[in-house]
Amino acid sequence: MLSHEQIWNAIDRLAERHALTPSGLARRAGLDPTSFNKSKRLSQDGRLRWPSTESIAKVLDATGASMEQFLSFLRPLTGIGGVSGHASSLSNGSIPLLGFAQAGAGGFFDDSGFPAGQGWDMVEFPAAPGQKGGVYALEVQGESMLPLYRDGDILIVEPGAQIRRNDRVVVKTREGEVMAKVLLRQSAKSIELLSLNPDHPNRSFDLADVEWIARIIWASQ
Repeated sequence: MLSHEQIWNAIDRLAERHALTPSGLARRAGLDPTSFNKSKRLSQDGRLRWPSTESIAKVLDATGASMEQFLSFLRPLTGIGGVSGHASSLSNGSIPLLGFAQAGAGGFFDDSGFPAGQGWDMVEFPAAPGQKGGVYALEVQGESMLPLYRDGDILIVEPGAQIRRNDRVVVKTREGEVMAKVLLRQSAKSIELLSLNPDHPNRSFDLADVEWIARIIWASQ
């Protein structure tokens, strides 16, 4: 049975997935901007307020998300938030955990952008069926991704996922630079990236200068 918290968390994650606040998501869907505010999720006498199926249908249509994608946001990030990254053995739902500095070093990835070799730290992740083994975790280091991602946050990325405009992505250049950005546009020869931190410039690269690009599918925050 779905809980009140799960449904609202899924809406919050859908908004984040499209670089929107809950108010921005409601506005894009043609709803009252306050529809998804946290203050609207409980009545004054403490009763739970649920989003209507019509509201959910409108935000899915406005974002282009499928019901399957929305349902995937219902799963909690159990075992990820606050993880130090020192699990000692591989178990069901465990995926490799790297720091951004490791990701920028040479020799750590195969041609598809997935960590190669063994000896990684591991982190628990409730992977969807067929997804385990195709995702891994990156630990944010430093403040270049504020205010969205903080030092120590864990990003789950999927190298083989289809990437579309406004997706949040991790990109590694052939010079070894690794960054988390928003994909503004991609052509046959280049990509344009929006910086998550307003103090850092947007970036553009020829695809020939990009070693790999992976979509961010989860974040522990």
